[in-house]
Amino acid sequence: MPPRPAPHFVTGLDTLESELLAEKAAALGRSAEAAKCALTKLKTCHERDEARARLLKSAARAVHHYFIQRELCGLRRHDDAIRNLAIPREVLVRLGAS
Repeated sequence: MPPRPAPHFVTGLDTLESELLAEKAAALGRSAEAAKCALTKLKTCHERDEARARLLKSAARAVHHYFIQRELCGLRRHDDAIRNLAIPREVLVRLGAS
């Protein structure tokens, strides 16, 4: 008969780590939604005025926050996020990407 594995006791640290992971995931979801919303507003604005400039700035800020949250979750490459959200080049340029 094979030896039994040692029982795993849930510690306070295990509980804390679980809570932190859940909060990271929730924050990632919220930042993704904020980025989607800002990008949608930018895409629906067809004018070239101050309003569009504000929307561009807002979209770049939201995408930047989303990228930071992804990195905090261990997701270092953003190619899939750029593709899935259809982030326009004008937003990426504001983030320093080319």
